[in-house]
This record gives sequence, structure tokens and C-alpha cells, in this order.
Amino acid sequence: MLGQLGFFAVRSDEKAPLAIKRFTDEADRLLRVMDKRLGEEPYLAGAEYSIADIACYPWTLAATSLLKEPLKDTLGRVPNVHAWLARVGERPAVQRGMAVPKT
Repeated sequence: MLGQLGFFAVRSDEKAPLAIKRFTDEADRLLRVMDKRLGEEPYLAGAEYSIADIACYPWTLAATSLLKEPLKDTLGRVPNVHAWLARVGERPAVQRGMAVPKT
């Protein structure tokens, strides 16, 4: 969903309001589901860091920067997602992995 929102809201030269609304609404829903889950457990699949965190981290991090404008209302309402981003982002292996596209 975040990729589609990025395309329609940010990358596309021709804006499609219906598509932007559809993918903004769905991204909002998914981020709220993540926030609820992360209010119960420190990681998406439970108490331990897992492939769920590995898969979701880059997309969610991008949502807080590249999609900041279309998700401005949502991003202020998901404190557990922000705490999770910080927690996962502190991991040395995550830092090394996130640096790969830049090198």
C-alpha cells in the first residue's frame, strides 16, 4: 500500500485524487493496526525481533519521510510505530542493511 501511495501521491506527474484517497486511507488503516499491535508487544510478531519487522521497517521508515505529506494526519497518531522505528533502527544489523543502497 505504501508503494502505491508513493506512486500516486508523490511520483506521478498526473495526480489521481481517487487513487490517492484510496491508498492514503489504506495506509492509515495499516499504520493504525501496526500501532495497536506495537502497543501490546515490542515487535510486530511478538516479544522477539522477526522477519515481520525486517520486512516492514524500510517501508514504514519511508512513510515517515517520503510520504510525510499524504500521511500527515496519521503519523501524529501512531506513537507506538515511532517507538518501534527507533527500537529497530538502533539495531546494528539494521543500520548496516539500510546503508546498502547508499554505498
